Amino acid sequence: MDDAGHVERMLGRRPVRLLPVGGGDIARSLCAVFADGERAMIKCARAGQPSLRLEARMLADLRAAGLPVPDVLGGDDTLLGLAWIEHAPGGLDAGAQREAGRAIARLHAAPAGERYGYRYDTVIGSLHQPNPSTASWLAFFRDQRLLHRADHALAAGRLPAALRRRLDTLAGRLEHWLDEPAMPSLVHGDLWGGNMLGRRGALAAFIDPALYHGHGEVDLAMAMLFDSVGAPFFQGYAEVRELAPGFFERRCELYNLYPLLVHVELFGGSYVGAVERTLARFGC
Repeated sequence: MDDAGHVERMLGRRPVRLLPVGGGDIARSLCAVFADGERAMIKCARAGQPSLRLEARMLADLRAAGLPVPDVLGGDDTLLGLAWIEHAPGGLDAGAQREAGRAIARLHAAPAGERYGYRYDTVIGSLHQPNPSTASWLAFFRDQRLLHRADHALAAGRLPAALRRRLDTLAGRLEHWLDEPAMPSLVHGDLWGGNMLGRRGALAAFIDPALYHGHGEVDLAMAMLFDSVGAPFFQGYAEVRELAPGFFERRCELYNLYPLLVHVELFGGSYVGAVERTLARFGC
């Protein structure tokens, strides 16, 4: 079935045009234009990608938690239709950053149970993300994030064995730099700038989650990894929820080892050097 026919079967009407949308490193993204001028975002799974039903499920969970996300119009394993979100290209301006910071702080402040992980496994990009129920945040971050991802990056031939051994050293010392939070938070899980949409000083929506119950600081670190946000984001966050001292100086870089390892597994290249520099920074 062609893309237009697939969209028609899923949404009950046939688009008059399907236009490519940039930024789809994982799924192929299209803008469906209908005869009345209405538009929808269509995501098409690439070969080997997990079912797109999982993304729809994660978006529903974030919406239930109060985070603004696109409406799910319909979908199946290989195609997902989302409400079109008007947004300004080029990242968030100061007003949108402040709103985004407040929204993420409210998400992190909401009750999220007493254990880390989630009631189902999720994905980050196209990669499986295990979420077994775990009592300790340090154990969860060590085993289900750092070491799990490192093992898969090594198996993919993109992480050198020497760096894998150095990650073991760092993983054995996490308690030197990280503390157990008072309680878990629901985290977006992939909070870089491309997954935060804004327009004219306002937040529009969050997209492409990789959610689980973890430490809220993983979202804040990811937001800084590619210089996606600046001071207005953290000002907005602090209006709702206090950020503990030491995050910018130490924990941010440590938490960003996980998304760096994701990028090593997916793309290799310069991300390997970024992992090596972080390990050296922590004496490992």
